[in-house]
Amino acid sequence: MVRFCALLLDLLRDDRALKRYELHEFVFMSNHIHLILTPAPNVSLEKAMQFVKGGFSFRAKQELTYEEEIWQKGNDDHRIKDAADYAQHVEYIWMNPVRAGLVARPEQYLYSSARLRNEVDPAPTHFQMARAVAKARR
Repeated sequence: MVRFCALLLDLLRDDRALKRYELHEFVFMSNHIHLILTPAPNVSLEKAMQFVKGGFSFRAKQELTYEEEIWQKGNDDHRIKDAADYAQHVEYIWMNPVRAGLVARPEQYLYSSARLRNEVDPAPTHFQMARAVAKARR
């Protein structure tokens, strides 16, 4: 799992550097991931997810010689409505490894934006209070 997580994190860094999307929050679990991202103005959400899923599949086959299917078809997307909705999703993402019994506190999990704050972009301006709300809830 470590190699997959490192490669996925590297892909997200590369996509952010190419300005394909902003990455606000993430967690990589053994059998799924959660992301909060904002596609670039000229990129649809579907295209942003194609960058993530297609890019990772390609690189996993090339760099890790992984031949199995990686992703399920489709993805479950949710468009954030307001700051409260954003805070709820941040909390859900951060607490995922805690609920799974992997760590006691979100910032202890190695592959989470709760720990790797330098790997994410700030929340969109209209949701910036959401991170403080999520942190205060814990």
